[in-house]
Amino acid sequence: MTSIEVHELTKDYGPVRAVDHLTFSVRPGRVTGFLGPNGAGKSTTMRLALGLARPSAGSATIGGRPYSALDNPLRRVGALLDVQAAHGSRTARHHLRFLAASNGIADSRVEEALEEAGLSEVAGRRIKTFSLGMRQRLGIAAALLGEPEVVMLDEPSNGLDPEGIVWIRELLRRMAREGRTVLVSSHLMNETSSFADHLIVLGRGRLLADVPMRQFLSSRTRPGVWLRTTEASRLRGALTREGHVPVGDDGGDWTIAGAEVEEIGAIAAREGIPLIELTQMRATLEEAYLDLTASETQFSASAPLRDEPVGRKEI
Repeated sequence: MTSIEVHELTKDYGPVRAVDHLTFSVRPGRVTGFLGPNGAGKSTTMRLALGLARPSAGSATIGGRPYSALDNPLRRVGALLDVQAAHGSRTARHHLRFLAASNGIADSRVEEALEEAGLSEVAGRRIKTFSLGMRQRLGIAAALLGEPEVVMLDEPSNGLDPEGIVWIRELLRRMAREGRTVLVSSHLMNETSSFADHLIVLGRGRLLADVPMRQFLSSRTRPGVWLRTTEASRLRGALTREGHVPVGDDGGDWTIAGAEVEEIGAIAAREGIPLIELTQMRATLEEAYLDLTASETQFSASAPLRDEPVGRKEI
C-alpha cells in the first residue's frame, strides 16, 4: 500500500515561515489525526502534498512520487480541502461525472459514490442549493470516487449533523481496516479521539508530536481514580497508610491522583470498605492537546481557560 512521506518540508510566504522543516510519514492501515492550532501549517502541508503549492525546500511524496507525477491522480489520492470548490451551477451528479471522466473512472462509480455519501435523492439538484453539510458529503464523495489508496480530508465533520458525524467516523475506520492511508485534519478533539489511531501534531509550522494516540495521552497526563463510598473516614485512613493522597468531600466523592483502579479496589476490599462507584480517570485528547500546544497557539482569547479536573473517561 501507499504511504505519504514528508521530508524536511518547508514553505515560506515572504518573511512568514508557514511550514518549518517537517519530516513525518503517514502509514497505511490506520487513521492518522493531523492536529494543531490555527496557523500551525496543517492546511499548507496538505496543499504541498497535493501539488497545490510549491515547497520552498524539502519534499512531500505519495508512494514515493510527487502528486504531479501520478497518472489519473484521483484513482490514487482522494482529497477534500475546500467544500466550496465545486461549481454551484452544476448538479451533484454532473460534478462527479466530470471528475470521473477526467480521471478514467467508470461512470458507474458516480452512482455508488452518491449512494455511499447519502446524496442519491438530491443528486439532480444544483450544488448552490446545498447546505454546508450536503456540500461536505459531496466533497467526501468526490474524494472517494476513484477508490483511492490514500485519503486526505481537512475538517471532514464540519457542517455534518449527528448522523453524518457517525457516518464519517465509521467510514474512516473502514478505510483504515481496508489498508488505506488516511490523514484527517480536525479541530474537534473529541471527534478525533473517536477515530484516530495515530497523531501528528504541529505548532507554528514545526512537528510537535508523531505518536500513537494512547502513547500521546499517557505521556501528557497522569491517571487517577474517582470513587464514591459510604465510609469516607475509613477509606481516607486506609489510602493514606498506603501512601495515597485522597481528596474528597462529606458526600463521599473522592479522587486519588496517580492511582489505578486495580490498586484502589484491592485496598478497599482488603479493609472491607464498600465502594458504590469506582472509575478510572483518563485525560481527554483535548486536555492532552492543550497541554502540548499551550505555547504554540498563534491566535488565542484573552480570557484564561477555566481550570477543570481531568474528566472521568475510559480510553
